[in-house]
Amino acid sequence: MEREKRRFMDLAIRIAQENVAASKGGPFGAVVVKEGEVIGSAGNEVTSLNDPTAHAEILAIRRACQRLGSFQLTDCEIYTSCEPCPMCIGAIYWARPKAVYYACTREDAARAGFDDQFIYEQLDLPAEQRRIPMVRLAVEDGDAPFQAWMRSTDKIRY
Repeated sequence: MEREKRRFMDLAIRIAQENVAASKGGPFGAVVVKEGEVIGSAGNEVTSLNDPTAHAEILAIRRACQRLGSFQLTDCEIYTSCEPCPMCIGAIYWARPKAVYYACTREDAARAGFDDQFIYEQLDLPAEQRRIPMVRLAVEDGDAPFQAWMRSTDKIRY
């Protein structure tokens, strides 16, 4: 592993350890890097913010995007202390970095009490079989926002 990648991974791990010591949230840290410079970093703040979406990767992506003034992380890399969960994977794909590096696996996280396997299994089920009911309510004009989007000449595609 090249020295620079190790340095950024060490930073993500240090953020995760400091997060545990500060009782801000779970033992997770993430760093977004562009051209050798950290442009966003965060630890997990789920419990301190009472926000189930405040995972380290999500917060680091938000901070990096704000700093860049962009909703995409083109030519960026993400270093995270653990393999991203399904929610974070979705955010990562929307942000479109060029690579993600992680230290621990989802199996390591499961041994520590963070088991995302349930979510992976739920995503594989048809919507009507999931533990949390997901029911389509087909209403008249339900697609009006999409119709407006398709007609718009002032949209920013993403």
